[in-house]
Amino acid sequence: MTTVAGTVGSSIERVAEKIAHPFSPAPASKPAPAGLDDYKTQVAQHVVQHNPERNYNGKLPPMLPAIVVLEITVDRNGQLEDVAVQRSRDPDASRIALDSMRRSTPLPPPLQLAKAGGKLKFSETFLFADSKRYQLRSLAGPQTPD
Repeated sequence: MTTVAGTVGSSIERVAEKIAHPFSPAPASKPAPAGLDDYKTQVAQHVVQHNPERNYNGKLPPMLPAIVVLEITVDRNGQLEDVAVQRSRDPDASRIALDSMRRSTPLPPPLQLAKAGGKLKFSETFLFADSKRYQLRSLAGPQTPD
């Protein structure tokens, strides 16, 4: 049961909070990546957000039908400069991985990780659980047999 004193007290607290902190700062964008692994995790999360229908949730099967490794080059602003298949034996899976990266642009900016030329080159592995859905290696847990 709410009392009048309790309602007045909580109202005063809200007003006092607004006086003490009149402007709520805008939510900060993701912090600058601490290193390449942190950046790859940010990129992987970004790709998942932009391709939810391709994301495979759950434990990966012990025998993956396809593995695609992409070599990705971004500029310091996160614009995709180049993306190429580094390793794959499945053309359909390669196409899905390439399309997923292209749909995800721009990527998070690599900031200080970009080399002197203003670019960063890295690899990401797409672990396909079936013919159309994958997990990104930077986010996937360990693959253990049942």
